[in-house]
Amino acid sequence: MIASIRGEVIELALDHAVIETAGVGYQLNATPATLARLTRGEEARLHTALIVREDSMTLYGFADTETRDLFGLLQTVSGVGPRLAMAVLAVLEPETLRKALAAGDLAALTRVPGIGKRGAERMVVELRDKVNLVPVPDTPGAAPAPVHTPVREQVLEALTGLGFPLKQAEPAVDAVLAEQPDAGNSTALRAALGMLGKNR
Repeated sequence: MIASIRGEVIELALDHAVIETAGVGYQLNATPATLARLTRGEEARLHTALIVREDSMTLYGFADTETRDLFGLLQTVSGVGPRLAMAVLAVLEPETLRKALAAGDLAALTRVPGIGKRGAERMVVELRDKVNLVPVPDTPGAAPAPVHTPVREQVLEALTGLGFPLKQAEPAVDAVLAEQPDAGNSTALRAALGMLGKNR
């Protein structure tokens, strides 16, 4: 089992990073929140989970063990695999996720593409007693006028790839880029996901 990887970040994409250690580059799938903490050319350490299937071996990277543990916990729910678990962690920050599960907040859970009401109910029933309730203050989201930047199309493509409809993704991306016109791909994607999670 590969528990963590430390080395130079040699590639950053919207859904993964490549970290080179001991001459080997490891591709790690990660959430926008994790990727936003990495800088190409600098050393980083990520906690990892290795998912082995008959036809693949996939590494997932996390900024801390808490998020990695939640990734594993989510997959104990029937019907939740690694991709859906990552989608949950991409939309909901760990504290928000624990709060939603403990409080039975179906509305928060169904904001994740691929999780309907029945799936959210199953997650609450199976995980409610396994997470700690951590209060998270609500922060109101602003809705500035749209701003177009080269980052916009790539972030929209990533959001639609995660399952968000274009008509829902566009206002969130425009709002983020209006506030942060110089934001990079990972930063803008993370902020847009946060806004979609709160305001859907």
